[in-house]
Amino acid sequence: MNEQVNGQADEQVFVNAKVFTAESETDFASAFRISGGVIDWVGDAAELSGAARRRARDLGGRTVLPGLLDMHLHPALMADTADATECLPPRVGSLDGLVDALRANPARGAGDGAWIIGTGYDETKYPEGRSPTAADLDRVSTGRPVMVWRADRHSAVCNTRALELAGITAQTPDPPGARFERDASGRPNGILTEREATLAVSRHIPRRGVSEREYLLSAVGERLFRRGIVGVCDLLATAMPDPLALYRSVAARTPFPHSALFLGWDPESPLEDLRGDEREGPVYVGGVKVLMDGTYSNRTAWVCTPYPESADHGMRTITDADLRAAADWARRNEVQLAVHAMGDRAIAHVVEAFGDQEPWLDGRPSVRIEHATLMSPALVGRLRKARMTFGIATHTIFLYSEYEAYEHNLRPDQVPDAYPIRSLYREVESLALSSDCPATAWSEADDPFVSIEAAVRRRAYTGADIGQAAAVTVPQAVLLYTARAARLTRLAGLGRIAPGHHACFVVLGDDVFTVPEDEISRVRVEETWFRGQRVYRRP
Repeated sequence: MNEQVNGQADEQVFVNAKVFTAESETDFASAFRISGGVIDWVGDAAELSGAARRRARDLGGRTVLPGLLDMHLHPALMADTADATECLPPRVGSLDGLVDALRANPARGAGDGAWIIGTGYDETKYPEGRSPTAADLDRVSTGRPVMVWRADRHSAVCNTRALELAGITAQTPDPPGARFERDASGRPNGILTEREATLAVSRHIPRRGVSEREYLLSAVGERLFRRGIVGVCDLLATAMPDPLALYRSVAARTPFPHSALFLGWDPESPLEDLRGDEREGPVYVGGVKVLMDGTYSNRTAWVCTPYPESADHGMRTITDADLRAAADWARRNEVQLAVHAMGDRAIAHVVEAFGDQEPWLDGRPSVRIEHATLMSPALVGRLRKARMTFGIATHTIFLYSEYEAYEHNLRPDQVPDAYPIRSLYREVESLALSSDCPATAWSEADDPFVSIEAAVRRRAYTGADIGQAAAVTVPQAVLLYTARAARLTRLAGLGRIAPGHHACFVVLGDDVFTVPEDEISRVRVEETWFRGQRVYRRP
């Protein structure tokens, strides 16, 4: 995959390009120069000496962007589920289709101890109109454990054998902030709602060996480079054991995107304090993550107004004591606190809990709000006035790919406040678009151009309107994957094509700024460069 061009020459010059520098929405250049893996000049080719122009690489007028940044995704989880059966639509669109897909999983015929794992079901698209249960998955196997993650990765379903291995019975109490769903007689029906319930089963899945984990994470890095992604925040790096050592081992052997790792907070197993070197370098611990609520598509996000035709306000999934403990750890260790908060009540509670506190970090927000599904103007105003520094990693991929669920779960008066990217772009300085891959109902969720098109058009995959008033321009959307995203978390030297920045950039096959809006998602990365080295070239 990786190749050096001109032997990683001390100096490389690129001309005849449409270079979006990300200095502003309108700043373009036609040439740039890199030396020792760093950009040292950006401008017009006419400014170069004749000798420099003669040895320059002509990009044929193609568009160049800064290397893209996905500030909320899950590479460790992508690696850990690499051999799971993908159950996302359109491949799976019914309960029978789910069973058929899982029956094809190689683990069905493997040795003792193997689990049949699937990921990505979305019952809102099923004609049956309901979630799978243990009874459905027992059709896959009764002797082998089966577990399938919902598209949001907050909930799952397992078969009877998996419930038995986990020791979950009618007498088992629900975990804090989660539920074992039950049938009319009170027996667990296999549906595991929210993280603590899923962990009660998934912790029994056999762990992978170190070499296998390294191999799988390396493959994820190659996939991200194919997408043009050169910097990431892993918002649950503890999906694999000892994530910092794992990431650093992979990055020491092969080019790998700059990575800020966020560790999951477990009140039962408090995190040890960090050493100084664990907070530095191209792979480092960037913060700790907690879950304030569930997901909007599953009606477990914590909301002020009940869901339509319901008295349900969703779920709060962490106590104030645990929230404060995680924040104290972040402050003490000089890293960020990332709070998953989708519902407006959850977001408001984060602002209430920390708004009057003194920030503990300079140059980046101390508190990140992840997802921020419902953001009314009043709530955005409260966040802006706070003493605390807040940042937001939000999305358009959820509305785009999970339209049926959001249509069912949003009240009409809430639609203007659902992922209001335009107003957030204007009001929140530290803001990023991101994918949450693989915790979405779209198999290509980590393709930034899918999210960029959705942000510009504000239409779902079905063509349905998902809030035209919240649309942004193409340059604005690109900035939310580059320079504006870089303000959210420290990924030094990324996000712009400017002197002193790493030579991390992508060359596109089409001009994202001029293609028809409904073709943006088809824009492809032709080349990805990482610190002056070409790490991907499209065949």
